[in-house]
Parts: sequence; C-alpha cells; structure tokens
Amino acid sequence: MGLELYLDLLSQHCRTVYIFAKKNNIPFEFKRVELFKDSILGRKMPGGNNPGHSREGQHCREEFGKVNILKKVPALKDGVFTLAESTAILLYLSRKYNTPDHWYPSDIQKRARVDEYLSWHHTNIRTNAPKTLWIKVLIPLFTGQKLPPEKLQEVMDELAISLKQFEEKFLQDKPFIVGSEISLADLVAIVELMQPVGADCNIFEGWPKLVAWRSQVEEAVRKELFQGAHERILNAQDLRKVQIDPQMKKEMKPLLLKMLK
Repeated sequence: MGLELYLDLLSQHCRTVYIFAKKNNIPFEFKRVELFKDSILGRKMPGGNNPGHSREGQHCREEFGKVNILKKVPALKDGVFTLAESTAILLYLSRKYNTPDHWYPSDIQKRARVDEYLSWHHTNIRTNAPKTLWIKVLIPLFTGQKLPPEKLQEVMDELAISLKQFEEKFLQDKPFIVGSEISLADLVAIVELMQPVGADCNIFEGWPKLVAWRSQVEEAVRKELFQGAHERILNAQDLRKVQIDPQMKKEMKPLLLKMLK
C-alpha cells in the first residue's frame, strides 16, 4: 500500500501538507475529507449517514476514522503506519523522502531557526489568523448570527502585533525566515495567513516586506500550485450557501461562540 493523505483543503494545516508533498513530487493518494460533513474540531458531526451522502463518501469517512480516531485532519497512512498533526507529518515526509535540505536544514543552527518559528507560530499567528474566517464566515453560517464588528477588530489588532513580531524577529531583511531559501517555517506561515485573505481581510496592506515575502514564497513553491491549493479558501464566501442541518447548528452554536470569548 502506498502513502495516503487525508485532507480538506479548507484547512490551512492540510494545505501545507498538500503543497509540500506536491512540490517535492511525493507520490500519494489524496483522500478527501469534508470537515463540515464528517467532523469538526475533533467531533463526529450529526447527519453523517444522511441519504444525500454517497457510499463512496461514507466509505472514506469510515477509513478516516480508523486512520485518526480524533477525526482531525491532516492525517497520514503509510502502509500500516498512521500519523496525525501537520508538523509531525511534514517532518516525516521530509525525512522519508529526503526532500531538499533547505526545507528542514541539516545545519543545526538553521534547523533551530525553523524549530523556533514553528514553536512561536502556534501561540501567535495560528492563534489569531484563523479567527478572522470563523468570525466573518463560519460562525454566522452555523449560528445564524453575525458577531459585532469590534470582535473582528480585536482579532485584527492582535494579528497585527503578531505580524510586527514576525517581520522584526523572524523575517528581518531576509528573503525567507532562515535566509536565502524557503523552509517549512515559511510554508507554514504563509498558508496560515491565507485564512484571513479568504475572509476578505487585507492583512498584508501596509506591510511591504511581508508582501515581498509572500510573493517569494509563492514563486518558490510554484505559483500555480499555491493558487490551486488555495482555490477553495479564496472562495470561502461561497460557504454561506451551504445548507447546515438544524440539529448540527444547535449542537455547534455554544462551542463556536465559546471559541472567541
């Protein structure tokens, strides 16, 4: 059995794994998982056996549940070996397929810079960037109500602090975080920042260094691949047309509102 990757490209974590694997010509079977049908935030969603769901989709959901019992993506299956969490998957792929050194440098200090950024990322950019999409698109979709504008402004202000720290601490005057070549740190960062872009938040306005860095990252991974991977998120407003089961809305509403307290 070959490598299987369970992904939903609405997820920034999945897009990172997808782009990395594609860019490095890693052969894999793309197992599509639809988070808003199959699971969300690690919970099995009601309606998973609705008549409108295909047998193929149901089969994939059953496979997915065996690969990752937490029902979170991305997930990897390589023979009998399974793995969850995007950073772990990226490192596994880089080691198994001996990807070019610049992704996760063998030089101990350069590698430490990648590790430093990935550690910082979780409690900074990852904490705030995805909230923009939830506030503007997903929470209204599930709850039927809009959040007050000040809630979005609060998140944007916090994200601006993270962007300033990112530019001053990690990017500085370099083309990429580690130096002259792209690394996993750059890929993780840019894909996360595309969540606000998908929510029509122009977070790069007023940050010329970040605009230049974004362009360089896109070129490094191949612009066509980058744009293709982000096609769904850049049309995220279309999610407002999705019909959500009333019971699902009822169960999710308290959880989603709690996320942004």
